[in-house]
Amino acid sequence: MDQSVAIQDGLQRDENCILAVQCDVLLDDVTESRLLGLVEAAKEHAIFIYTHRRMAITADDVSLEDVIPIDLDFAVVEVSSPEELVLVGADTRVRVSYKDESLELKLPFGSHSRRFLGEVIRAWSDVCKFPTREGKFEWIDKYRTATKGPGLVKQALAPLGATLNKLNQHRKTEKSTDKKKPSLERLKASNNATPGSNTESRDVSGRDERDERARSSGPAPTDESPVLAVPQLGLRDNLIRCELLKNEDLYIYREHFSFFLGTYNVNGQTPKESLRPWLSCTPDPPDVYCVGFQELDLSKEAFFFNDTPKEMEWTKAVSDALHPDAKYALVKLVRLVGIMLLFYVKKEHAEFISDVEAESVGTGIMGRMGNKGAVGVRFRFHNSDVCVVNCHLAAHVEEYERRNQDYKDICGRLQFRQADPARPPLTIMKHDVVFWIGDLNYRISDLDAADVKDLIGKKDFEMLHAYDQLKRQIEEEAVFVGFAEGEIDFQPTYKYDTGSDLWDTSEKCRVPAWCDRILWRGKDISQRHYRSHMTLKTSDHKPVSSLLVVGIKRVNGDSYKKTLEEIVRNLDKMENECIPSVTLSKREFHFEEVKYMAHQARTLSIVNDGQVPCQFEFIRKPNEATYCKPWLTANPPKGFIAQGASADVDLEVFVNRTTAPDLNSGKQEMEDILVLHLERGKDYFISVTGSYLPSCYGTPIRVLCRLREPIRDMPRESLRQMMAATSVHENAGSAEKPLDIPKELWMMVDHLFRNAIKQEDIFQQPGLRSEFAEIRDCLDTGAADSLSGGNHSVAEALLLFLDALPEPVVPFAFYRQCLECCSDAVQCEKVVSALPQCHRNVFNYLAAFLRELLKNSASNRLDVTIVATIFASLLLRSPTKQDLAEKRKAREFFQHFLGPSSST
Repeated sequence: MDQSVAIQDGLQRDENCILAVQCDVLLDDVTESRLLGLVEAAKEHAIFIYTHRRMAITADDVSLEDVIPIDLDFAVVEVSSPEELVLVGADTRVRVSYKDESLELKLPFGSHSRRFLGEVIRAWSDVCKFPTREGKFEWIDKYRTATKGPGLVKQALAPLGATLNKLNQHRKTEKSTDKKKPSLERLKASNNATPGSNTESRDVSGRDERDERARSSGPAPTDESPVLAVPQLGLRDNLIRCELLKNEDLYIYREHFSFFLGTYNVNGQTPKESLRPWLSCTPDPPDVYCVGFQELDLSKEAFFFNDTPKEMEWTKAVSDALHPDAKYALVKLVRLVGIMLLFYVKKEHAEFISDVEAESVGTGIMGRMGNKGAVGVRFRFHNSDVCVVNCHLAAHVEEYERRNQDYKDICGRLQFRQADPARPPLTIMKHDVVFWIGDLNYRISDLDAADVKDLIGKKDFEMLHAYDQLKRQIEEEAVFVGFAEGEIDFQPTYKYDTGSDLWDTSEKCRVPAWCDRILWRGKDISQRHYRSHMTLKTSDHKPVSSLLVVGIKRVNGDSYKKTLEEIVRNLDKMENECIPSVTLSKREFHFEEVKYMAHQARTLSIVNDGQVPCQFEFIRKPNEATYCKPWLTANPPKGFIAQGASADVDLEVFVNRTTAPDLNSGKQEMEDILVLHLERGKDYFISVTGSYLPSCYGTPIRVLCRLREPIRDMPRESLRQMMAATSVHENAGSAEKPLDIPKELWMMVDHLFRNAIKQEDIFQQPGLRSEFAEIRDCLDTGAADSLSGGNHSVAEALLLFLDALPEPVVPFAFYRQCLECCSDAVQCEKVVSALPQCHRNVFNYLAAFLRELLKNSASNRLDVTIVATIFASLLLRSPTKQDLAEKRKAREFFQHFLGPSSST
């Protein structure tokens, strides 16, 4: 969770908390948790150190302890400690120094910590490069002198005098080993480091021979505590890397390691029994553990705020149950609501784990909610790139297409940042080895419960497997193309009565199914076992495990050295002899009938017909912030092409809620020029145009209320004139009375009122993207009098409609007023009564519909909290980034209109 909002809450208007990170402060032999904030004001930066509560949301939850200006007396270095091999894989240790004092910090390993450190170093390097600009930091004086009286920030700060003295007593006074070297010089030395010396995603021991051998000709820092910095790879580095990959067979050999993969849907329960029968079921200790959980916590607090004490409870249960004949290091933990993945390695392998990254993707309603989705960890083990994905896909027997869509969304959206920021993110399939575990939720079709149980009783799992949805979808190549799964010779793992081995005896009497699965992708992988664990009875699922033996690539040092020397010799001969050149497949691209949230792509082929390899990049045009318009992307935006080879770039067009308003209004046309730049070569210009079809999505309420015909039937000039009105208030002089509410909104709500008032999980389960496209076209063209598509798809289309409004239902001008009166029902109603007529009508119409929905909560499983949270985020949008405190106030405001006594 981003806790910078708590810090921002205690700052003044012109002061901005750029990033915050929670860390451990090492005070002698005591480790204490602190919250660090990088704060900017008057073009100066400082690090604020806070004590804090477990969940810091507002200024009341933090207490300022120290302020460290980032000036010429400041330094930050990384601390290597070989003795702490078990822990260093998960954390990054740094020493922050100011004048003659220093403080050791331990930050969680991952992209968020790296972003924080990157911002700190960027601020520091600016000071080092331009020392004449160094400021006086007068704005922090009020914080340093807070002991003399009440603080000037919104919330009173704890007196600093005593806390500073206490902190200083614990600080180590030794200077950094390289403090005498000028800061700028140290920064340049670190920037000359090569991929193998990258200290942002460093090898867990700092002694990986592979990384040492992979260094380029640039000098590497030799300081015991190198400066944290981001390496910049140039053309030469990429040439060497490309040639090394092409000739990998000359220096690579494989060594086999065992991977234990486990998945368990725990149904919101706490650990009630030892997990050893599951996690220690192998005779020999595995080299690597990847353990996934789903439905870790089903509470609303976990769903809306991603906070749960069960994370630590289940982590401890796993750590206690690992194989007793080996010692393991927890390298990474990543969680999204109830989906959690734990990654352990044997202690002796920890030094060979590097480039660890973790990411998550929610595939719930509107593609954002984290009740369904995936978490992933990627890492390099010796010379193999490994990715582990733990997912929880859409439920219910009939929703296999939604599960297919979830899988494709995860594959497309789960991307891992690379250590070199110049390189594009890594997708799941870009790894040598991929493990995919989780509650995939695919069911057994075309058999009733009695037939399924009969086949289970006969242990005829081969016949039963023929009716398995996942098997059928894989055979149709709808999902998991290129993946393998072991033979299933155990009974279905879902659904049991909790605490027993009895099949579901509830009213629903679920048909047994193999929901919990383990698949893999890659070369030289063999499975030793694939089984369920019936002895565990905590949940309505049974845990599943698989032991895989994987051939991991390792480097022969002598062969690598010879290969590298040969590549460098050939490169030296080639360099400076020729200018790179390419041929493009096309120079002009046109996209026909572009629609809202409908992805289109065209392929640009770049052929390297020159005499040398080349590096390309799409670059910004003068006076423009990015290389292309926001509705256009080039994937990848940069790359490397070997001599005689080619590269395909996908030019992708996608109109979303950010870009739709200007395209609907005609303020922007779909026209852009891309500039393709070759390093040491010339620039190429590519024209991209498109014809956009206006949509009710992204069109203001006041305009929609004046449209009596479908928006696609409106002449473009008439639309432009109508959109040109700048006020959210109606034009009293209009000859035609506007509609009370947009007809498109009425069609969606009317459909839901007639068909979905008792629909289970309405507004909580996503719809199908194909059905959304049909609904959008129906609303925009008026081709049908009623909407097609399932109830969940119409519900999601309604939420997307509200989300796309340029001016929300409660206009931005009323936002602060709503938050200020959120606890007073009478004042809340007064605010709504003051809204512009069309906005007020929409607000009241939606509130009345939602009250009807809540009357049927026994069937649709909605409650006031869920409804208020979902719709408040859409009706009361902030003109700026909304923090958690504001989200809670917005929910409280809207909740007043959902009670049975509300008359709005």
